[in-house]
Amino acid sequence: MSKDKKDDGKAKKADGPEAGQAPCCGGGPPGKPRQNVQFWGRMIEPVNLWKDMKVVDLVRTFGGMGYNARRLAEACELFLKMIDEDVTICWTLSGALTPIGMSGMLIKAMEFGFIDWIVSTGANVYHDAHRAFDFPMVQGDFRVDDDELREAGVARIYDVFILDDETLLSTDKMMLEAFRSTKDLRPPYSTADLYSKLGREIKAVAPFPEKSFVVKAQELDVPIFVPSQGDSSVGMNLALKYIEGDPVDPSPSLDILESAAIVKNGKKNGAVELGGGVPKNFFMQTQPMLWQILNDSQGGHDYFIQITDARPDTGGLSGATPSEAKSWGKVKEATRNNSVVYADSSIAAPILLAYALSLRGPRKPKHIMKKKDVWTKEIIEAYKARVK
Repeated sequence: MSKDKKDDGKAKKADGPEAGQAPCCGGGPPGKPRQNVQFWGRMIEPVNLWKDMKVVDLVRTFGGMGYNARRLAEACELFLKMIDEDVTICWTLSGALTPIGMSGMLIKAMEFGFIDWIVSTGANVYHDAHRAFDFPMVQGDFRVDDDELREAGVARIYDVFILDDETLLSTDKMMLEAFRSTKDLRPPYSTADLYSKLGREIKAVAPFPEKSFVVKAQELDVPIFVPSQGDSSVGMNLALKYIEGDPVDPSPSLDILESAAIVKNGKKNGAVELGGGVPKNFFMQTQPMLWQILNDSQGGHDYFIQITDARPDTGGLSGATPSEAKSWGKVKEATRNNSVVYADSSIAAPILLAYALSLRGPRKPKHIMKKKDVWTKEIIEAYKARVK
């Protein structure tokens, strides 16, 4: 396959194999398949790479392969469909992705309107703040002696080094200053309100606010929900506000209702899920919240993309497949409009976004942060009316 005649990466749709195709399940030479074979694909050819190859070409090459290369190509095409169909897109972020620089990817995706709302761990928010203040967070080595690191005052996230005094304690001080005044947080409020305030405060005082995805989310009215608020350094710092008699306690119930309201008001809904954990489940549970609790079924999410290394056979939510989610009413279809890529998010997610940036222009932002309170009031009032 020459550079001038690159394959378009799209699988042929046919009732049977075309000339030169072999049946996907084996049996007989090309062009003479077994009669009971139902699913057919194009021939898999030796992979062709070339100098100055672009990400679009690479993804389309993946589409002609198998295993997780093909799954990633499917996810990339599915993401384009989500963009084209004006799907309300949520990105869920597990673990700590911002220490390796993925804040920049999220910022670009929000600028293009490819992220409408976010569900994250607190760790991603906390470590995102380091870069806005240029606090040290550097490449290290995973083979180091951690006893020596502890003595030197260095914390390690695999191969990332973070200084105790210059980074962690400095960020802690900044967090407390950001919430010194809580007049603009009138209870009840959600974690989306909490992190919108944090974005405003960082923007006001940080020398490099453009490096923070939390700041960008606040600027573009992209809500950030952190359902495990107590499971991060942000929550640890805000525990001091409780001691001071001025608690900063976002409402878990409001998080649930606001996220359900966002989904109810989306023409179509979908997610790009990086990893699993609480962020994944928090997004997925919006559909059971609507049909199971509020008696307002939306039929499940329309689209689902997950990049994960979690296995389904251990029973954990992180590895649960879309077909399993269908049994809970979380997705509309068990086998269509979803893709699970078993890969490292730090590799696969930038490829997925770069593919979309190469082929699609910006979408109009949805400004969900400005609308969520009204939407939430509507579902509350609708429920009250039904149970009278």
